[in-house]
Amino acid sequence: MKKLLFWVSAIFLFISAGFTAEPKVESLLGAGATFPYPLYSKMFEEYYNFTKMKVNYQAIGSGGGIQQLVSKTVDFGGTDAPMNANEKKAAKAEVIHIPTCLGAVVLTYNLPGDPQINFSPEIISEIFLGTITKWNDPKIAEANKGVMLPDTQITVVHRSDGSGTTFTFTDYLSTVSPEWKSKVGTGKSLNWPVGIGGKGNPGVTAYIKQLPGAIGYVEQAYAVQNKMPMGKIKNKAGNFISADLKSVMNAANVEIPANAQVSIVDTSAPDGYPICTFTWIILYKEQAYGGRPQNRSKEVVKLIWWMIHEGQQYNEPLFYGRLPEKVVKLDEDLLDSVVYNGSKINK
Repeated sequence: MKKLLFWVSAIFLFISAGFTAEPKVESLLGAGATFPYPLYSKMFEEYYNFTKMKVNYQAIGSGGGIQQLVSKTVDFGGTDAPMNANEKKAAKAEVIHIPTCLGAVVLTYNLPGDPQINFSPEIISEIFLGTITKWNDPKIAEANKGVMLPDTQITVVHRSDGSGTTFTFTDYLSTVSPEWKSKVGTGKSLNWPVGIGGKGNPGVTAYIKQLPGAIGYVEQAYAVQNKMPMGKIKNKAGNFISADLKSVMNAANVEIPANAQVSIVDTSAPDGYPICTFTWIILYKEQAYGGRPQNRSKEVVKLIWWMIHEGQQYNEPLFYGRLPEKVVKLDEDLLDSVVYNGSKINK
């Protein structure tokens, strides 16, 4: 009788398991930074070709990506700035930050003939503070001898949305300009002294193309794709540096903490470009939340693992720096720490 009861129970459990099997995951949802969107679009297209897993990524800005992750409406977020203390508190659980690439924030502008313009930290801060208002200002002329600068009003264009690109740019300005730090500060969104706002990197790019005399900051890929000029910026060593793959990689030659949350602006590398950043995918360390199925969590981890390994081949063709080896190792350790009900997720 006991044997019969055992086998009846076993059969019942087997049948029940069949009825409660997790549905197949066919797509994942992410949202956040526009900074890496050209790269992520390519990565997710290729990932679908390899795996038939569709990844929908909404480029709504870093602030929006963090909000959507905190509200648990996406599988992962994208941000160009590590979550701050208030955002981490709102998450109510530990969020892992996974760097996926390196990128540069560039100054691009609309001037006749697209001249190559040199910018010092002082010039940049004074333009965005509204102190320098004309392109032929003596300070700009001094840094650009031989360049015909027009007597044109400068129109500053900045982001209107919560933006990691803004965080990186204002992090740089706060580092090199005490006046900027005291008057404006660093943030994903802030009160700008002057200028007009565009939504996302595409919005800022569009405004600059439309307005003669305009200047703004965008991720390098947007300037390259739109064939827009990019200024050289004077770094800490006193060299005017263009943003390219080598100068961006040089900027990342710094100590990276175990949580991979670090600022790399104002590099001391003589050949390093001074306004660079990592961009991060963010996800909850504990994936068992809100009725989330285990196989969905597994697919998210598999996607991010692919992005930091096979996916890196798409970085440089799209003007993003590949992850240094030491950062890939940090990413591996961070992904290995992601769990479901406390148990490691097998990739």
